Amino acid sequence: MKNTSNTNKMNWFQHFLMICSGANIHLLKKSPSEWNKFAGIGGIVLFTAVFATLSAGYAMFTVFDNVWTAVGFGLLWGLMIFNLDRYIVSSIKKTGTWWNQVLMTIPRLILATFLGIIISKPLELKIFEKEVNKQLNTIIQRNKKQLQAEMTGRILQQSGPFDTEKKQIQNQIKTYQMAYDSASVELEKEILGKESGLTSGKVGFGTNAKRKAELKEQKRLDLENYQKQQQSRLEYLDKEVSKVYTNLETERKSTETVEDKFNGFAARLQALDELGKNSAIIALAASFIMGLFICLEISPVLIKLISHVGPYDYLLEKTENDFRLYSKEKITKGNSLTNYRIDDFDDDLEKRKKRKQDLNNG
Repeated sequence: MKNTSNTNKMNWFQHFLMICSGANIHLLKKSPSEWNKFAGIGGIVLFTAVFATLSAGYAMFTVFDNVWTAVGFGLLWGLMIFNLDRYIVSSIKKTGTWWNQVLMTIPRLILATFLGIIISKPLELKIFEKEVNKQLNTIIQRNKKQLQAEMTGRILQQSGPFDTEKKQIQNQIKTYQMAYDSASVELEKEILGKESGLTSGKVGFGTNAKRKAELKEQKRLDLENYQKQQQSRLEYLDKEVSKVYTNLETERKSTETVEDKFNGFAARLQALDELGKNSAIIALAASFIMGLFICLEISPVLIKLISHVGPYDYLLEKTENDFRLYSKEKITKGNSLTNYRIDDFDDDLEKRKKRKQDLNNG
């Protein structure tokens, strides 16, 4: 007898795991043959909650970059998953037909699958952290090139009117310069006596040479006057173009600073997605990791589904049925008592009416 009592004694760790399974401890104590099954289910629920805590902690650390904030959110998320898994497992009843149990289990399996995917993603990011960091750098450089191309287009768009006007002024200056150079060449030919359609062919500074010297001087004055007139306008145009470059360069540096910090949770998910598309091995490994956590999440539900009906299930069904019968009995008694009181009230009311009629007739 002594050995039997020691064998059927539940230790603290079994007790804790059975609490994790969501089972009724009072009923489990009456069915020792079920302890190992529910301790195993509780262990799976516990380890799922631990992985969920680590997963959420890492995800929150990439978002807030603060250890204590990540720990707080991780523990909160882990407790929520722990409580949710306990409810999913404990809500599965081993009563009714097998098909009814399957139909009852399907929505719980779907929910558990989603939880497995959610838990696995941050842990995938941690497992492939080096590869993800390398891909993040590739994404950052790609974004910077796109930014530079956009900035170049905006520079051309914003500085275009100023550059166009500046080129028009410079082209006009070139026209005046060419006219002056042409007049200088004609004057030199006239003085040297080189005959052409515009020169007399006589050597020396004669009448034609004086006229050409006056024309040259006029062209020089036209050039200098136009340059003086447009000097302030050219300076204004240069300042506006410089202002466009300065503003966009400041914006580019600011945007590049933001791009350099492109390492948050969503950015890492993007990098992991691109890694999976570029590398079949990484995609396969990520699929295996996700499948592992999905299996871990749905295993308590499957264990409850495929396991045989045990003493605990009979005790639970009996307890729930006793409460149903007790509740039904109380409701029936309450209804009977209420009907009895209503009948008494109706009889009393009839007697009063009859007595009143007798008094009126008398």
